[in-house]
This record gives sequence, structure tokens and C-alpha cells, in this order.
Amino acid sequence: MTRAARFSYFFLVAVIVLAAATHLATPLITVLFSYFALRKLYFGERKWLSLVLFFVVVAATLYGLVFLIRQAFIAFPKIAVESIPPFIAYAQSHGIDLPFSDLDSLKAAIVDVVKNEFLFVGNFARAATTQLAFVLIGIVVAVSLFLNPRIEKSSNKPKRPNLFTAVTNEIKIRFRLFYQSFETVMGAQIRISAINTLLTTIFVLAVSLKFAAFVIGLTFLCGLLPIVGNLISNAIIVGIAVTISPRLAVVALIFLVAVHKLEYFLNSKIIGDLIKNPVWLTLLALIVGERFMGIPGMILAPVVLNYIKVEASQLPPPDAVPIDESG
Repeated sequence: MTRAARFSYFFLVAVIVLAAATHLATPLITVLFSYFALRKLYFGERKWLSLVLFFVVVAATLYGLVFLIRQAFIAFPKIAVESIPPFIAYAQSHGIDLPFSDLDSLKAAIVDVVKNEFLFVGNFARAATTQLAFVLIGIVVAVSLFLNPRIEKSSNKPKRPNLFTAVTNEIKIRFRLFYQSFETVMGAQIRISAINTLLTTIFVLAVSLKFAAFVIGLTFLCGLLPIVGNLISNAIIVGIAVTISPRLAVVALIFLVAVHKLEYFLNSKIIGDLIKNPVWLTLLALIVGERFMGIPGMILAPVVLNYIKVEASQLPPPDAVPIDESG
């Protein structure tokens, strides 16, 4: 391995570690998702058309997120008021100790958690503003890479071999493989999430579940998180079903279990054939990613796993002996 190649590996690792240490995972994720969208919207040689379509998608996504957040503020209090008492009664009848005994104590517990995460409302607003600025920066970087991915400016003069050119070429290879891993993993995850959302939409509309738009949007977003995302959306769907009737909650639980079994098949066909990582290794990566970067780390964890496998499969083992084919 050349010195330039070794430096490129170190550079990629340093970028990921620095993104975690400096809480810059949001722009990193934004760059990857934005570049992914730009590539998928690229038709022919008209990049301007891709940019127009991309900004339409960004505007629609932002509108959808604002709508989803607004619906969450409306839905969650109602869900809590109607679903928490039956859970408390069930736990008390079976001798299960909960950290709360009624809705008021649950609210107090939630407030304590919020105070630990955000000491003042101003801090939350400042954090939200910062993350929005990071998203905009990530979009600008992705658009720049899409329009001009070169690191060095082009020149008509022939260049003699030099260290800088060798290093930048190796860095481009590293990041190209890393993006390809992201494209493979997230492309498959988006397909699975879309199928799961379609089935959930049919169920939600068939049983006239409350907060249908909120549930459908949340199902798709949670589906982008491997394994744990479905657990979050499923718990919310069952919680809403409880507020209507216990029978509907049981029906919802049976439906979600059936969908979960279907997703085992989808994972084996859509993701398993492409990535081939065991479930325990994916779960371990999700835990480590969450500890380092939070939710962005959970998104990146399967990507990093796949990238490591791709890079390692291209390197010879350390004890490999060159085969003499001269005869």
C-alpha cells in the first residue's frame, strides 16, 4: 500500500471521528442524502434540471417535516391522555412497578428528562437554529460536489507526479466507495421503508385510525432507521389503537407482527443480498453509532459496516504470498 493510500484511509476515519466529536454529523448526513437525491434526479446531461427537481424535493420535504412536527404536538398529548391510563391499570393489576403512577407523574418525568437535555427553551431554539444552518451548509456542499466534484482545478499543462495529486486521487477513491456504500444501504432501506409505509397506510385507512397523516409520515421516517425504527412506529400505532378499543389494539399488534415477519423476508432479499451483515452485528453497530453521533450515527452505522467490508474485500491478507505465474 502506498503512502498516499494510507493517508487517505486516515483522512476518511478522521472526518468521521471529527464529525462525531464536534457534533457535525448533521451536515455530513445532509451532504450524503442531498448528493444521493441529486444523483437519482440526474437525467441525461442537464444538471440544471436536476437542481430544479432537487430544490422542489427539498421544499416538499421541509413542508412535510413541519407538518409532521405540528401534528406530533397535537397527537402526542391526546395519545398520552387516552392510552396511558389503561397501561397503568394493566401494570398495577400485574404487580409491575412503573416510574409513574398517573398522567401527571408521567408529565413530571418527561419534564425532568427535557430539563436534562435542554436546560432552557432558548438553548433548544439555538440548537434548532444551528442544526438548520448545518442542513443548509450540507445542501450547498452537496450541490457544489454535484456540479464540480474535482478537488484540483483543471489545467492544460501536463503535471509531473507529486504527492498532493496522489493523495487527492486516493481520497477521492475512499469517498467514492464510502458514498457507494451509503447509496447501497440507504437505497435498500428506503425501498423497505416505502413498502412498510404502503402496507401501514392500507391498514390505517382500513381501520380509520386516528392521526392517519401523522402515523404514515412517521412510519416512513422511522423506517429509515434499521430495526429500531420499526419498533418506534409500531409502539405509536398500538398506542393510538388502544385509545379506540382494546380489540383494535390487538388487531394492530397482529398486523404489525405480520409486517415485521414480512420485513425479515424483505431484508434478506433487498438488503441481505447486497450487504450480508448479520442482525447482531447491525444491532451492535447501531448502539455504537447512537453513542457517538445519536440518530445520525444510527443511520451511518450500516453504511460504515458495508464500507469496511467493501474496502477489506479489495485488500490482500497481510500474510499473502505473491503467486509466480511465470512458470
